[in-house]
Amino acid sequence: MRYFIVFSYFGKSYHGWQRQPNAITVQEVLEDAISKLLGEPIAMAGAGRTDAGVHAKQMYAHFDFEGDFGFEDLIFRLNAFLPDDIAIADIFRVSKDAHARFDALGRTYAYWITQRKNPFYADRAHYIRYALDIDAMNEAAKLLMAYDDFECFSKSNTDVHTYLCRITKAQWTLDTDTLVFTITADRFLRNMVRAIVGTLLDVGIGKKNLKDVSTIIEGKDRSLAGASVPAKGLYLTKIVYPVTIGIHE
Repeated sequence: MRYFIVFSYFGKSYHGWQRQPNAITVQEVLEDAISKLLGEPIAMAGAGRTDAGVHAKQMYAHFDFEGDFGFEDLIFRLNAFLPDDIAIADIFRVSKDAHARFDALGRTYAYWITQRKNPFYADRAHYIRYALDIDAMNEAAKLLMAYDDFECFSKSNTDVHTYLCRITKAQWTLDTDTLVFTITADRFLRNMVRAIVGTLLDVGIGKKNLKDVSTIIEGKDRSLAGASVPAKGLYLTKIVYPVTIGIHE
């Protein structure tokens, strides 16, 4: 039987989601915990891979298990067993062919910026002391939805077969004491959001204009785009699935 597990994590201590041979990852910690509790090796497939230091407010993975367990009991025991920076929200039984990565219809990320030094945001947001033209940044963000090839924002030497992504939302908002960039797409390339944010910040400080952003995207050259912002400000906030696999909003 196949199950979806919903969880969140604060990424500071981890080298991303996906298992790696010489670094601690969220996948390793979560798989080891559930394997111990269910009494057999459990492998998980995540909805995607986050970079080192990136956080997730909502993440999904699927796993297969043929034995019996109580959902609420397993959730409680996992949360007691896992470190404080990983939390399980729910577990669902889904159809046997449901896939956490390939069945996802959309993903949303948020990037947090603070413009005032704040010790409570040291590991949670990127500090920018310069004045930013938020209106210009939002105009530039709108341009993203007019394109579908984002090779210019992809990590170099990546193994993807296509750079096509459909962006449906890209917007900057002021949220109390933070400036938040929210972006939704059907898929994201490695390092894509951090490179987009870096480019839009260049617009905000007057280093680039709207024409420059179009030229960057059409040029498909990573070296033309802005620098990638630090991982600590990036949050995976939502993943959407079709209701036919048992995930409901």
